[in-house]
Amino acid sequence: MTKITDHIKAANGKPIFSIEVIPPIKGDNLKSLLDNIEPLMEFKPPFIDVTYHREEYIERPLPDGTIQKIVTRKRPGTVGICSAIMHRFGVDPVPHVLCGGFTREETEDFLIDLHYLGIDNALVLRGDPAKPFTTFKPKENGYAYASELVEQVANMNRGVYLHEEDTALAPSNFCIGVAAYPEKHFEAENHDIDFEYLKQKVDRGADYIVTQMFFDNGKYFDFVDRCRQHDITIPIIPGLKPLSTRKQLQILPKIFHLEMPADLVRAVEACENDQQARQVGIEWSIQQSRELVAGGAPVLHFYTMGKADNIMKIAREVF
Repeated sequence: MTKITDHIKAANGKPIFSIEVIPPIKGDNLKSLLDNIEPLMEFKPPFIDVTYHREEYIERPLPDGTIQKIVTRKRPGTVGICSAIMHRFGVDPVPHVLCGGFTREETEDFLIDLHYLGIDNALVLRGDPAKPFTTFKPKENGYAYASELVEQVANMNRGVYLHEEDTALAPSNFCIGVAAYPEKHFEAENHDIDFEYLKQKVDRGADYIVTQMFFDNGKYFDFVDRCRQHDITIPIIPGLKPLSTRKQLQILPKIFHLEMPADLVRAVEACENDQQARQVGIEWSIQQSRELVAGGAPVLHFYTMGKADNIMKIAREVF
């Protein structure tokens, strides 16, 4: 395994292509996910992120009138997918590691399993609220903030494990990625507070940053400048998602709390169908990608959402 930061150094300033994939819904076949990745290997991604999806709560009425609350996971299999990616493609997987849904001990066990498999990269996230809730609540004896989880992973890298303070244990070797928001995390009171939270993650051991998706490159470049002003010097990887339907003009800003540039909005609104909108999204992302490469972005990281055809068209124009 090679660390993400070492992949960036080895590229010597040449931009790297990478993707994020989503585990299939339980019951589906892993083959379709791997088949979607296969064509993208043309662009030699040195690493692939694999998302983790926390538990969901389903309420079912019982005959006596009471409500049964059922806990379920719709997209399990992150570790298995990481292993499959390693063995089929020889590419470094980057599993997401969440605060939500885990105790500290469960987190340590999960990280130990990754370490045993030789997976030395992890993207450390707080995670979203468990569905159908809208407010994040940590599991009892879990973490409320990603910075706390970063510190636990960094401690393991120093050989410090939970409840083993007086025992000499072998250290792990995780390269720690964290998330950031060029347009501010929607829960942060303002940009300055948001940077303080990011700085906490960096100070506690983060090695690189991956941004939330954005459609205005000015947001990314301004964000990088502000990070450097806050003495955040680690690599900052832009996260990109090509727009693919007309409906996403309304959906993406609501879900991800981002702005759509006026030129993009006008171009998509002029489309007669989703096929035309998808082409507009591809062309916009190509232009975005070229500007980001020219501006020194170390990696172009694409959120595939399970599809590869539009990413293929973009990558062929940029890499």
